[in-house]
Amino acid sequence: MIRWLPFIKKAPLVAVVRLSGTIASGARGLSLNDAVLEPVIEKAFRRGKPVAVALVVNSPGGSPAQSSLIAGRIRRLADEKSIPVYAFVEDVAASGGYYLATAADEIWLDEHSIVGSVGVISAGFGFSELIARYGIERRVHTAGRSKSLLDPFQPEKADDVKRLKALQEQIHGGFIRHVTARRGARLAEDQDLFTGDVWIGMEAVRLGLADGVAHLIPKMKELFGDKVKFAQYGMRRSLFQRFGARMLGSVVDEIEERALWARFGL
Repeated sequence: MIRWLPFIKKAPLVAVVRLSGTIASGARGLSLNDAVLEPVIEKAFRRGKPVAVALVVNSPGGSPAQSSLIAGRIRRLADEKSIPVYAFVEDVAASGGYYLATAADEIWLDEHSIVGSVGVISAGFGFSELIARYGIERRVHTAGRSKSLLDPFQPEKADDVKRLKALQEQIHGGFIRHVTARRGARLAEDQDLFTGDVWIGMEAVRLGLADGVAHLIPKMKELFGDKVKFAQYGMRRSLFQRFGARMLGSVVDEIEERALWARFGL
């Protein structure tokens, strides 16, 4: 009944969006992507007139395009609604995970959080000697000389590697422009922050990759008062997805995902 009385002031509301997992298109495993997060992010900005949106980020990265799409959606809504956005990093916000964190106006860490990895990586396997050992002949016919770029069943070609590196440089450049635009003058000028390296806690703060060490609830109470309320938003999964999807998922996808986390000791 109280909420219908116009003269009673409502407690400020902070919408909390959890961005946890690797970043990849499609419905693979528990990955973050724009299609899945669209309704989550939209509700967070539009429901209940929040005074702020808090992003809880815990991601080792993944798809550059999906990272850009998700971050772009957050910024469009933040600007449209004039709502400040705060990111709170848990274990790691690296590579695409840091891209998501920089969609916020301020980034806050735990003293043990890992952030950074502003770089681009491409990894795979080569099977040309394996199939040759078993007498298997690889037959590939293309229209277009670059159509079989980096075929894992053929010996690696210097021209293919050169082309891949050129593509990576373009993506890396876009990543650097995004971080520079979002962090601006806060970034330290005495160190190259775009080598793919990572930093922890207060060292990341010193370099301007984050704004300080703080946790979500105390920081939001500091900014909006002790009566602040929180609305939690996250990806909903069916019983099948929660209990069966992993069993049916690709073994290679699972290995790749674990490799992303393992790079940071997680």
